[in-house]
Amino acid sequence: MTIKPAPTIIASDSNSISQTRRAPFIFSLLGHPNPNTSERKSKHQNPMDSQDPFTQSETETYLAGFVMANIVGLKHYSGTITGREMVGLLREPLNPYDSNAIKVLNTQSLQVGYIERAVAAVLSPLIDASLIHVEAIVQTNPRSNNTSRFRIPCQVHVFAHFSAFDVVHDAFSESPVHFISHSDPSFTLSNAAAVKETRANSAESTTTKTTGNKNLDQIFKLVRENLASENKIHEPLNPPTNIIKSELLQHQKEALGWLSHRENSEDLPQFWEEKEGSFVNVLTNYQTNTKPEPLRGGIFADGMGLGKTLTLLSLIAYDKMKMKGGKKRGRSVVETDATLIVCPPSVISTWITQLEEHTNRGALKVYMYYGDRRTQDADELRKYDVVLTTYNTLGAELRWPDTAVKKLGWRRIVLDEAHMIKNVNAGQSQAVIALNAKRRWAVTGTPIQNGSYDLFSLMAFLHFEPFSIKSYWQSLVQRPLNQGKQTGLNRLQVLMAAISLRRTKDTALLGLPPKIVETCYVELSCEERKLYDEVKEEIRSLMNNDRLVYSYSTILSMILRLRQICADLSMCPSDFKSCLFSSTEIEDVSENPELLQTLIGMLQDCEDFDCPICLSPPSDVVITCCAHIFCRECILKTLLRSNSSCPLCRRSLSESELFSVPSLKTDTTESCSTPDVRSSTKVSTLIKLLTESRDQNPATKSVVFSQFRKMLPLLEEPLKAAGFKTLRLDGAMSAKQRTQVIEQFQLSEVDDPMILLASLRASSTGINLTAASRVYLMEPWWNPAVEEQAMDRVHRIGQKEEVKIVRLIAKNSIEEKILMLQEKKKEITSRGSGRRSKDVVGMGIEDLRYVLGE
Repeated sequence: MTIKPAPTIIASDSNSISQTRRAPFIFSLLGHPNPNTSERKSKHQNPMDSQDPFTQSETETYLAGFVMANIVGLKHYSGTITGREMVGLLREPLNPYDSNAIKVLNTQSLQVGYIERAVAAVLSPLIDASLIHVEAIVQTNPRSNNTSRFRIPCQVHVFAHFSAFDVVHDAFSESPVHFISHSDPSFTLSNAAAVKETRANSAESTTTKTTGNKNLDQIFKLVRENLASENKIHEPLNPPTNIIKSELLQHQKEALGWLSHRENSEDLPQFWEEKEGSFVNVLTNYQTNTKPEPLRGGIFADGMGLGKTLTLLSLIAYDKMKMKGGKKRGRSVVETDATLIVCPPSVISTWITQLEEHTNRGALKVYMYYGDRRTQDADELRKYDVVLTTYNTLGAELRWPDTAVKKLGWRRIVLDEAHMIKNVNAGQSQAVIALNAKRRWAVTGTPIQNGSYDLFSLMAFLHFEPFSIKSYWQSLVQRPLNQGKQTGLNRLQVLMAAISLRRTKDTALLGLPPKIVETCYVELSCEERKLYDEVKEEIRSLMNNDRLVYSYSTILSMILRLRQICADLSMCPSDFKSCLFSSTEIEDVSENPELLQTLIGMLQDCEDFDCPICLSPPSDVVITCCAHIFCRECILKTLLRSNSSCPLCRRSLSESELFSVPSLKTDTTESCSTPDVRSSTKVSTLIKLLTESRDQNPATKSVVFSQFRKMLPLLEEPLKAAGFKTLRLDGAMSAKQRTQVIEQFQLSEVDDPMILLASLRASSTGINLTAASRVYLMEPWWNPAVEEQAMDRVHRIGQKEEVKIVRLIAKNSIEEKILMLQEKKKEITSRGSGRRSKDVVGMGIEDLRYVLGE
């Protein structure tokens, strides 16, 4: 057994291995900006054959050309265009009158009309196939005498990968719509931001010199300078002691001051100016005589373990005190003074615990809008100060028109673990974005997990216009980021500095004891090594097969088994090789019930699976007939947009060919170990480390994390035999059971259980395990952010001892390669490219070859 120190990772923002980023990138992204930071395919080949279908509109795309189009149907909609300005385009595939419909929105998200049918008929199939994305700009003032009151002309700019340019050209060549590409003399008339920026960068603009007009980067630079001149540290505040009984730390008082200032500011939102009695958005040129509402809210992005929950409770208490002392304000019947807190189910118990620990009894009235307790009486909810609910609850109510939560105008909405809405198309994301509130807070220690595009969903929730509209976000921020331009990173830094607060454990000067991360390398036994090498050779042989794309489940199963062998042979069925190596042909679950059961078993064995569409742990899991794993909601939406084909293998697919995966139900008291099975090398090593720790200090408590469901009960018997008392915390438990286990573990008496065996996914967010000072990770994850979150359940405010974290890694195995791949990906993506992760469960073919040593 060799123990080697490893650098402590302060923070990570990745949800899959191919999109990790170094902590300095996140800190520069969310902290104060640094002002000194300065072969195409053949014509008829479908570029989607080799491109990731989920990132077509979110990675490197370039202007292919533009078309002149009319915005029609103006008289039917309230949205107006008041000058030369950008407009948003939004597909409406379920429009009952035209399945190719493309809505046009102004910067206030109000519908202006539709793109005329002839143009939409060409654009929509390309958009639905994720081959292009489109942006539009109105060239002239619609109020001019030359513009019809029934239509508004605009330029629609078409962006695509270079590999898709020919497909785009072919689509337009077969239609009556004239497509203006780079080779067309009229291309110089393009008003695309991408073209204008190129011109501005190549030479100084005479217009800018003489008229004072600013290009986009001059606008962002001015906002940056204004932010730098402001006093960013607002006066620290103390909450009212008649509500909050705990004393806040200095960084929490400063955060309370910032939060309160944001909520009560009357300033114009960023990028708005007042000119001659009207208000202009300097990015889009939208003008209005009505003063825009201030952006009352933002992103509270303090690092994990800094006490954000107490700070937010203090904000609610401080605001309640101010309202009680001020004048009673007039309001409509639907308005309420309540705060709606949305969080994952595992975090509800934390909010309840924090309310009990930090508030005086009865000072805040709390309602649980969750499970069977959901009232549909809006007046009932208005009686409370705090209403707690979950993302899943709101997502399930998305299509219910008259729920109590939707009827109310909330005083504020707090999204805890706000990265849960990073997939803006998910039902739970759409549900929270649509809620009515005067103040909105996105609270997360990891605002970026897959890439900078994750921030778009937060902008949509905050209603930060125009960045809350996808086409504006793409044009102003995402495209320059994807193309690796420094301007993209500069703009993103300005945005985040304008609306977010981010401190880390280092910068907050908490006086927390240190966190030490070590890697313990373990030699596999002869039996383990023999089986491991056999499986690895089989995988290498299979990877040389040209039909690899059809062997998704087989490859996935083999990778899983390799990782299980490294942890404990007992988790692998004795006949698993014959089941897995039997076929590399096209897999059809509907004709192979054994394969379906194998896939279900894989999902139940291991937590480390992400839906390839939303890149999150799958919910309401389904398996396609072609043996791919998705969230039900994700795949159903994709089928609507992709001509009913599987996005991974392009096979024809319908809703009837989706197979549900039964929910995991297990008896948490069950033990899977058998007396005659010898403990694995890793288990023996773990017991040795725990024994050494106990010998040094019998009162030391430890948390052992694993991603494998079977691993936790396998550990119970050997630990019991070694004299350790254990508790188990896993994903099969209800919220009430989890709360009981955590409370029992937090007890300080020496005779109480000293070891908590915890599922990494179930314990990675929202719980407090500061009773422990030792953490053991039984295996590495593709997603280091989940590991970091789990570590910070122990290393957080309230921790009094030095925290030691040990990662158990099998030598000369896939586990070492996973660690190396993490560092490799961090190095690539630390440049701030903004790309999202690709391929299967965050692993592409090159990644597979890398971890297998090829």
